[in-house]
Amino acid sequence: MFSAAETVPGQGVGSAYRELVNLLEEKFPNEFALRFNSYKKTDISHYHTINPTYFMSTFLPGRGRKLGYVHFLPETLEDSISLPRPIKKLFYWYVMTFYKRMDHLMVVNPTFIDKLVNLGVKREKVTYIPNFVSKDTFYPLPTSEREDLRKKQGYQPDDFVVLGVGQVQERKGVFDFIKLAEANPQWQFVWAGGFSFGAMTAGYDELKKVVENPPANLKFPGIVDRSEMNGYYNLSDVFLLPSYTELFPMSALEAFSTGTPTVLRDLDLYKAIIDGYYLPAKDRTGMQQALQNIDSDTALREKLSSDALAASERYSADNVAKIWEKFYTEQAEVK
Repeated sequence: MFSAAETVPGQGVGSAYRELVNLLEEKFPNEFALRFNSYKKTDISHYHTINPTYFMSTFLPGRGRKLGYVHFLPETLEDSISLPRPIKKLFYWYVMTFYKRMDHLMVVNPTFIDKLVNLGVKREKVTYIPNFVSKDTFYPLPTSEREDLRKKQGYQPDDFVVLGVGQVQERKGVFDFIKLAEANPQWQFVWAGGFSFGAMTAGYDELKKVVENPPANLKFPGIVDRSEMNGYYNLSDVFLLPSYTELFPMSALEAFSTGTPTVLRDLDLYKAIIDGYYLPAKDRTGMQQALQNIDSDTALREKLSSDALAASERYSADNVAKIWEKFYTEQAEVK
């Protein structure tokens, strides 16, 4: 395993990497001998991030089958980081050069297979394997614990709490989240996440002003440790992700696993993987209506909670573990 995903906290890539490592160590302790950022001879080198040192390592002997995890494409970075045009062009070239250096690529959303093919990758070199989260990490809490968590965070029992999760950046739709908070002082909003890439973050200056001086009903706790995130999902009445682009959001899977009713921007790429398990909203007006419906309709809230738990079963660790076992085994046998 080659990864630097956990050196920058608050990234979905880091969460996906940690879930996979934990899964392999738990399910296949004898089948797969894992090493991390090691240049010793191996059957498979699985690259989770595209660091230049990892790219150089692909030219060394003993790398075995080189597998690359596609967590993003140039287009998905467009609204995430702000770079001068020449540097951006060079960086996008490097991203695709890294991917094309791999013997095989894995995507977490099948809609990205066609996009990679259009960028020059052979279709037969790409495999779809979904993300997942562990039920040991994200799960529903008893009502008493949920109430205690709300009290500790300063919320009243009858408060309607809306949770957003992810890096504070334009691509995540944080501006819409802020405007929803401003328009609805009767509700409580909290965004768990921070500026993982500092001043390079798209929209940094404007977003930083709001983070430092938010509306009274909006909290920005910053980058929250993964061990505390289960509590945030459980104390919330609804999870709202207004992102404009995603691959397979780990935060949505985490919300599903806790049974938290979920509202997502109505993106085509979600329809291929989690359609039917969440309430879609085309824009901020749609999000406003969705939140009002969930707040006022107990039956809808219960249905969305049930749908969320059903989605978490579909993308359970056990199901995805079988996919990874078959995939790694087949790759190791390729000559």
